[in-house]
Amino acid sequence: MPNQLQYETSPYLLQHAENPVDWYPWGDEALGRAMAEDKPILVSIGYSACHWCHVMERESFEKESVARVMNEHFICIKVDREERPDVDAIYMDAVQAMGVQGGWPLNVFLMPDAKPFYGVTYLPRPNWVNLLDSVQSAFSDHRNDLVQSAEGFARELNLTDAERYGLSENDPLFSTETLESLYRKVAVKADDEKGGMRRAPKFPMPAIWRFMLRYYDATGNESALYQVKLTLDRMALGGIYDQLGGGFARYSTDGNWFAPHFEKMLYDNGQLLTLYSEAYSLLKRPLYKHVVYQTIHFAQRELLSPEGGFYSALDADSEGVEGKFYTFTTPELREVLGDDYDWFADLYSITEEGNWEEGHGRNILHRTESNETFAERMGWTLSDLSVRLDATNIRLMRIRDERIRPGLDDKILCSWNGLMLKGLATAYRVFGEPEFLTLALRLAYFLLKKMRDSRNGRLWHTYKTTAGGQGRAKQAGFLDDYAAVIDGLLALYQATFTENWLMEADQLTQYVLANFSDATVDDLTGSEPLFFFTDKNSEELIARKKELFDNVIPASNSMMAENLYTLSLLLERPNYADRANRMLGRMQPLVGENTDYLTNWAAQLALRSRPTAEIAIVGPQADQFRAELEADFYPNKVLTGTSDKSELPLLHQRGPIDGKTAIYVCYNRACQLPVTSVADVWKMLRWKGIE
Repeated sequence: MPNQLQYETSPYLLQHAENPVDWYPWGDEALGRAMAEDKPILVSIGYSACHWCHVMERESFEKESVARVMNEHFICIKVDREERPDVDAIYMDAVQAMGVQGGWPLNVFLMPDAKPFYGVTYLPRPNWVNLLDSVQSAFSDHRNDLVQSAEGFARELNLTDAERYGLSENDPLFSTETLESLYRKVAVKADDEKGGMRRAPKFPMPAIWRFMLRYYDATGNESALYQVKLTLDRMALGGIYDQLGGGFARYSTDGNWFAPHFEKMLYDNGQLLTLYSEAYSLLKRPLYKHVVYQTIHFAQRELLSPEGGFYSALDADSEGVEGKFYTFTTPELREVLGDDYDWFADLYSITEEGNWEEGHGRNILHRTESNETFAERMGWTLSDLSVRLDATNIRLMRIRDERIRPGLDDKILCSWNGLMLKGLATAYRVFGEPEFLTLALRLAYFLLKKMRDSRNGRLWHTYKTTAGGQGRAKQAGFLDDYAAVIDGLLALYQATFTENWLMEADQLTQYVLANFSDATVDDLTGSEPLFFFTDKNSEELIARKKELFDNVIPASNSMMAENLYTLSLLLERPNYADRANRMLGRMQPLVGENTDYLTNWAAQLALRSRPTAEIAIVGPQADQFRAELEADFYPNKVLTGTSDKSELPLLHQRGPIDGKTAIYVCYNRACQLPVTSVADVWKMLRWKGIE
């Protein structure tokens, strides 16, 4: 019989609904049963694209003998970490406090009151069964020891950030000297031969390169720009990027960007759209434009729902084999490509025995040479190579499209779609492609109609179309949902000058201020400006935490600080700017110590090292002038505009000059004389730190 997961919408939980383990979703029923029956709780956390989660399911959770032990002695709860990041964060912190390296699947043992006492990640079946026996024996025979251990971990989880990290009230220091120190701390860990950071596996980590771009813009340091270019080139040419279909895998298992862990996540691709679009506006490299266009086409083809939102992820595996969908045997390539095989094999490093050691004779398509370099070496023109590549790609994609596809995680996450909205809006701002704007507008309407509760204005975290065709939104939104959607809406407003998007961003910000703020006031640390991750109206867990560190996705607090600052300029809200400054001031000492884990915070310090240009465009050519201004990289600005009249602060009582569209450049609410050409604007802007 199916277990209690059969009623869920998460694809990951539904994958386990037929397990013989008596799984429950996280909730009152399972937690209440643990208290009533006085049993320890096993919380097993994973996600649908997690390779080792699938392995552990096959080896242990699908086995009757293992399930019998789990069901007899434990209350078993399955958690989709993407659906419940609050639960995942608490128990991941607990496991790391136990000295265990975190990862997924994450298996944590709790006392009946949900306080953790032990945890592990993946274990093969014999080790897992032995652990179950050991934990059950300890719970029966040494319960007092487990209670003391669990109480200690619970106290650790409930330490304030002031206690944990020594955070205190400080005025933020915006200076070039501070910026140089932050850059050195990141640069020393960067791989100046292969790009990325000097470690394996290699993750894209967009926030790091976003910081580097802003540091370069503020200082003109060519070393930082070289590191960004190297990283973006190697990622775009490497196996981590799907050379045929577009889109990035989650990470490269090696230090060469060669062999990916093949799952594709929406959050990576949304952020990388923003990064590559920005980098193109600075460097004008055709490779970056290709990546943006092809990645958007991938997302539109494989992740876009009929309603306009984007699904979460594609699995690494198909037919139980990692990477099988994306890789090719050499005989297969010879047969499909014919006379084109030799040059194709040269470009993509194909070998007779297969270039992927773990792929059993299969090849990962990856490159280290740009089109320009390869064409020159072959004595071809770029257009010749382009025609050949298009022809071979069409043939190989036709073969690939006939294969059994990787599993699709078809839940729609609010925060990840906010990142995608920002990526689509940024791509439109840089390239002016109407299709990108159409996708962005459709996504924004979806988020505000389907993923917002009309009763109270709050966001939902997850949305899923059920078997009956009806959409179901659930789980109160977390801070990252609001932060990412607000960021996306602000980008969309600056791409369109449609004031509704700005007003929607402000309404969501006001909800955050009212429902995620920390009311704590301390004599030593002052009032607390940083936000909780969970809504005050949400389920109460054993700890209420704040997300401070930037990871593969920037911390929700760092995104909110930037949102508040941007809104303060566009809407003339000094209280928003004050809150953003207090957040930066509190975090700045920690950013200085751990810059490579706080690079989205560092990016804001880079921007704030100079005044931000407030640019208002008024007149019939407002959109044309906006597009011209967006064509070149200048991140330290906010844009507002109208073709007619507007009551927005920067536009109020401003109009065209002698019928011509006027552009006003302001700093700290002091505006220079208006001009009527974009060329004149560039003369007024502070560029690379030079007045």
